[in-house]
Amino acid sequence: MSDHRGKYTVAIWAITPNGANLGGKIADRLSHGDLYVSANLERSHNPSHTFKRLSGALPRFFNKYNGHIFIMSTGIVVRMIAPLLRHKTVDPAVVVVDEMGNHSISLVSGHIGGANMLAKKVAEFIGADPVITTATDICRVPSIDVLAIENGLFIVNPEAIKRVNMAFLAGEKIYFHDPLGLLTDSIPKSNLILNADSNGNDPTAFPKTILNKIPGVFIGDVRLDLPPNMLILRPRSLSAGMGCNRNTSMDEMKSFLYELLEKFRLSLNSLNCIATINIKKDEPGLLALSEELELPITFYDREELNQIKTIETPSVVVEKFTGVKSVCEAAAILASNNGKLIVPKHSTRNVTIAIARKSFM
Repeated sequence: MSDHRGKYTVAIWAITPNGANLGGKIADRLSHGDLYVSANLERSHNPSHTFKRLSGALPRFFNKYNGHIFIMSTGIVVRMIAPLLRHKTVDPAVVVVDEMGNHSISLVSGHIGGANMLAKKVAEFIGADPVITTATDICRVPSIDVLAIENGLFIVNPEAIKRVNMAFLAGEKIYFHDPLGLLTDSIPKSNLILNADSNGNDPTAFPKTILNKIPGVFIGDVRLDLPPNMLILRPRSLSAGMGCNRNTSMDEMKSFLYELLEKFRLSLNSLNCIATINIKKDEPGLLALSEELELPITFYDREELNQIKTIETPSVVVEKFTGVKSVCEAAAILASNNGKLIVPKHSTRNVTIAIARKSFM
């Protein structure tokens, strides 16, 4: 099952002997694949799990996997999954394979969920023909949601995806703000009406008569008031360096972090990690915050932190107790691969936070 931490888990469902045999072959090739077969089949198929009724088992497991492979008719699958679907941004991938192994069909969540990729992988495993019906793939033009997922970008407003992809299909111009240069090379130059330079351009300064009429893509960690036709993609570009007094609560740390992000108009979705000194490895509040935000914590020792010579607000008190002139600023800079400190140290009674932006160039 999916642990949401990097493993792409797949459930394989079979209701016939041929389907179970085929499912076993697929499961053997997948790194994290669980085979579910009808309890009526012989145990010789060595499944991971059995079920009495597919209609009873599927609702319990549908959202616990990243993807599902059904070895049965498409009609059965459509009827079974229809009540379980919510939105293409959260639905797992669904692939259907006929029990003779002739076709591997991407049915649901082809792009964001990865069904197109999964269908191709299954086809390769069993020698089937992959069936892909998404328009951008068929027409061989970029798909902005696929590019976003492949580059680790968080999609803020998925409802804007359709307009951007339609512009690609029609060969129309789009506004494109990519100061970090993450996707520019993947977009046909004929589609670009404006590409921000490395210094970044504020899209709100661009004529509203154009911004409100054409679709666009904004890639960045700054929160701006943008029109609904602008697809907002957040790069994992920010590192939060943190220090705290012993036994500071997670709620206090979280509240102050959110306050700073709001003040400087930075997106929480662009946070890549929390960074601090290694003597905080057992700090309950920090560990709880990491789990709450689903962000890794990076710990640095004194020698590493003291290598940063550009500290804006060194602290005599911090140096006395930790042996370093700075924890939060130095940790933020290190975690951003020596990027730019954009939020210098801010403090409350118990917490210090600084934020640095990673350089992608």
